[in-house]
Order: sequence, then structure tokens, then C-alpha cells
Amino acid sequence: MTDGMTAGKGLRMQLWATGHLLRSRMIAPMGPRKLVGMTRILRTYGPHATTGFALAANRRPDGTGLVDERGSLTWQEIQDRADALAVGLAAQGDAPTSVAILCRNHRGFVDAFLAAGRLGVPALLLNTGFSGPQLAEVLEREQSTLIVYDEEFAGLVADARSRIPALTEVLSWVDDESATRDEVTAEQLITAHRGERPPPARPGRVVLLTSGTTGTPKGASRSGGGPQELAAMLERIPWHGEETVVVAAPTFHAWGFGQLVIAATMACTIVLRRRFDPEATLALADEHRATGIALVPVMLERIMELPAEVLDRYPLSSVRFVTASGSRMRGEAVTAFMDRFGDKVYNSYNATEAGQISVASPADLRHASDTAGRPVTGTTVKLVDDEGREVPVGEVGRIVVRGASEFDGYTAGDTKESLDGFMVSGDVGRMDADGRLYVVGRDDDMIVSGGENVYPVEVERAIGELSAVREVVVVGVDDEAFGQRLAAYVVPTEPDAVSPDDVRAHVKARLAGYKVPRDVVLIDELPRNASGKVVARDLPEVSS
Repeated sequence: MTDGMTAGKGLRMQLWATGHLLRSRMIAPMGPRKLVGMTRILRTYGPHATTGFALAANRRPDGTGLVDERGSLTWQEIQDRADALAVGLAAQGDAPTSVAILCRNHRGFVDAFLAAGRLGVPALLLNTGFSGPQLAEVLEREQSTLIVYDEEFAGLVADARSRIPALTEVLSWVDDESATRDEVTAEQLITAHRGERPPPARPGRVVLLTSGTTGTPKGASRSGGGPQELAAMLERIPWHGEETVVVAAPTFHAWGFGQLVIAATMACTIVLRRRFDPEATLALADEHRATGIALVPVMLERIMELPAEVLDRYPLSSVRFVTASGSRMRGEAVTAFMDRFGDKVYNSYNATEAGQISVASPADLRHASDTAGRPVTGTTVKLVDDEGREVPVGEVGRIVVRGASEFDGYTAGDTKESLDGFMVSGDVGRMDADGRLYVVGRDDDMIVSGGENVYPVEVERAIGELSAVREVVVVGVDDEAFGQRLAAYVVPTEPDAVSPDDVRAHVKARLAGYKVPRDVVLIDELPRNASGKVVARDLPEVSS
């Protein structure tokens, strides 16, 4: 490709992105003073996670930026709190090399990650579902010596302190703000340093952690993307600037964090609640006339498990989109939600390392409720075999991705496998004739049982058709005769609603015999991490 053709394509992409940014009101008319301020912010911070918050404060300083259980904050108040907290954190012992954040969805999370940006050090977003050993291991690996955390996690932090004696601690959310305590709190630092600003610094990177469902989570960071990546999302999902969005997805996770940053960049009021509650989420959306809700799939499922009389209280008439990502959505829950509230669900397929890959529109989900949709503009998806050759339409292959942003590698120094400029996602899937992607499972989820390849997700879908099954996960376990076999862990809608024989008979009537799970274990609930993904290692063991 010649330089002229490359330049022409780049200009077309810029014009395309600008068009979507204008249509969504991400770019709004403004006077000369605000225009100068916006230009200065972009020049100073570049395409960074903190940039959107600064732009929103420049655009709507007195507009409501955030609402949580403590009340509301304007965009300018959010900026002032971040400045003050950054000055306070810098005064805590040695200068921090990073700011580790162990907070739920509330203003303290935003305060801490913005303060880290002010100090020019990495913000390490920690999983609120960590065990003590996991927390200590990640802090040691990332060389973090300062942690901002919610009071409920004090026991975990105390365990980590035994391995990291130099750990500096700052409490974020405290249950009783009037109580006298020895620990330093973020609110104390904000009050003490209100009006002060830290020395200018180039924002440090944000370190997101992989889900860690099979081992210790890895730290990952990406770069690039910028307006083009944002426009690709706005092309598919009907965000509009200066509206209101409920972010129920955990903000420490790549998906929830991304929705938080997008909302700020759009100058949308962000509504947060520390803990997810299905009815409370609907109530917040109705109360604040939200136009969008961002969640993870299991949250949508829990909403649709509410009694009909509860769902009837919340028409969600103002909501234009409900966007979900992070794991597979149960098709029946998606269909039930749209039948009740309208065709408003958008399913995003993302990866911590690759960002947004594809989006399924409501029309796509009506066509096939299990689709991940079509690749977003600027992202190319291929399905390849083990030798790297593209597989025919309809056949299962490894999903490889090339997009607008680049994966900078894991903080431990390793990186994802690549193939001719494409990042290997680690997932497998198939593409239909209309270009819709279907994620079949993880590459390492496939099991070989008696010489036959089996992807557990298709067995999960078959079992999930049973009305007596609330949720299910299927995994491979070792087997002396067949190498591996399938084990299904089933959560019934109520005790004795379904038997193991019922499950096996249902699968046998729909799939090949070698896909029928020999082991069917009935359990009360599936072990999930804080981002809603099933943690396979915590499932009960089955006998060999």
C-alpha cells in the first residue's frame, strides 16, 4: 500500500470517527474559553483514562458528574477532590510508585484512580473478590507500596501487610464516617489538602487485571485507540452526551472501568451503587431517568429472576440501551428482558488485552441470542486453525484480533501470543454467513473425550434450556478410560426441581452421545468472582 493510500484511509477514518462523535454529542458546541481549555487538556493528558473527567469538568463544571450512596458531586468537585487526594497521598511516607485500589463502585474509587493519574504513577485496579494470598501476591508482583481500600477489606489488607511491611494504607469508604479511627482516610486527606494541586505530571498507566479464573490474575495495559475506538462503540450503542448512565458492572474490571471512562468522556452523569442489587439497579435507572445501564451478564439474569410484580414497578421508559460484557449471556434471559422492556440489549465481546472486539445489536440478539455480534469498525477478526489458516464459514477456529489499540504486554513482562500481526484472544468461535461471531469457549476449555473434541459451552446451552435449571457450568475432568469427560454443575430453580437423569436425558436428545456429561452435580450456587465469571477451581471435585 502506498503512503498516499495509507494517508487517505487514515483521513477517511478520522472523518468517520468525527461524524459519530458529533452525532452522539460527545463533541458539543462550546465557547472560545472552553474550546481553549479542551485543547489544553488533550495536549496535556493525551488519550488517557483521566482525560474524560477533565474534559467533562471543562464542559460542565457545575453539572452533576457522579451520584452514589453518599450523594452527588459536580464534575468540578470530582476534579478538586482528585487534586487534594493526590497531594495527600504524596505526603504519606515515601513517594508512591503506584496506587493500588481495592474499592467497590463509589466516589472513592474515582478519587483514587484520578489521584494516581495526577501523581504520574500507575493505578492498579484490584479485584474486590480477592483472597488474602491473591491480594498479597499481586501487590508484591506489581511492587505496590500504597493501597487505598474500603473498610470492609481491612482483614485482607492486614494479611498482605504481613508480607509487605512497608505497605502504606489509606481507607476509602468507611461505614461510620463519624467514628474516631487511627487509620488515615481519603476524606481526611481531601479535607486537609482542599484547594491544593500536585505538581503537573504525565498521567501514569492504568493496570487492569485479567479475570484470574484459573490462576493469579495478570496485570495488563493497552495503548492507542483514542477517538477511533470510542467512535466504534458509539456507532453500535446509542450513547448520547450529557445524559445519565447507571454503571452497575464492577469498576475495577476492564468492562466496568471502560464504561465509567466512556460516561465521563461523554459528560454523562454516572450513577453508582457499592453493591449490585437487581431491584435497586432498576430503581436507580427509573429514579434518575437514566438512558443507559452498564452491567455484566449475570446481573441481567438476576434482574430477570425478580418476580413479575417487582419488574412491573420499573418500566425503564427512559432507557435506550443496556450493555453487557464479561461472560456469556444466557439467551433466555436476554430474550425475556427484551420482551418486557423492549429491544435495548447490546452484547459486547471484549478482552482486557484487546478492548472492544464485537457488538451484538438487539436485532442480532433477536436473530440468535447467543451471538457476540459483528466486529466493530477498525477491528478485524479472523478464525484460524492450529496452523494459522482461516477456517471456512461455520467452522470453529481460534479467534485472532487486530484493532485500533495495542496490547502493551503484561506487567510481569510476558505478552499474548500473536499471529501475523493479530493477537490470539485465547477464545474459539465460529462465524455465520452474515458475519456474526459466536464465541464457543476458551481455547483451553476444549476437552478430548474418547478422541472426540467437545466444547463445554454447547452442552451448557442445551442444559440451560431446561426450565428447572437456574444456571449451569460444564467443565472437563480427568478420566482414566477416555482421557477426559464432562462434568455438569447445575443450580436448580428450587430443590428437587430437576434430577441428574433429567439433565442427561435432555442432553442426549439434543447432542451426540459423547457430549452427555457423566457427572451431573446439583449445587446451590456457582462460585463466581466479583466480575460475575465462574471460578472453575472452586467447583466441588468429582471422583475419578
